[in-house]
Amino acid sequence: MHERAEARLADQIMRFFRLGARAKGMLNSGDLGAEFSALMLLFPLRFLGPMRVTDLAEAKQADPSTVSRQAAQLVKAGLARREADPEDGRVSRLAITEAGLDACRQLHDAREAFLAEVLSSWPAERVEAFVELFIEFNTAVEARLRISAAPPQRENA
Repeated sequence: MHERAEARLADQIMRFFRLGARAKGMLNSGDLGAEFSALMLLFPLRFLGPMRVTDLAEAKQADPSTVSRQAAQLVKAGLARREADPEDGRVSRLAITEAGLDACRQLHDAREAFLAEVLSSWPAERVEAFVELFIEFNTAVEARLRISAAPPQRENA
């Protein structure tokens, strides 16, 4: 008896999530001075600009207290800085620093190197077909969830 394609895909997506959690530990990005989850806050800061921690939490769909703790790690590591919000000087925003931009590049390069290694035995046309199908899949999921198809933030680079 054959499983439905949707059931097989659901199983493979869950497998991918489990593998992703393990793979992030394999990224050769060096010690950037903050937890991996905190480092992932750098990407929205890079692509969307400075923002309040509450807005950053909303962008990452995370708990504001967790994001606040992670933001403190980024500031302590010199990857982000606090600055006054131009709309309300009593409130601070988090902004990425040059060191934070460098960290983004390191994380991005580490991810690309990992994927290049994983896909090294695949023919180029299969890699390209996989990329196109994955884009189509993500677009369909975004449409179903009614998420705007904003330009990718290259999250978790």
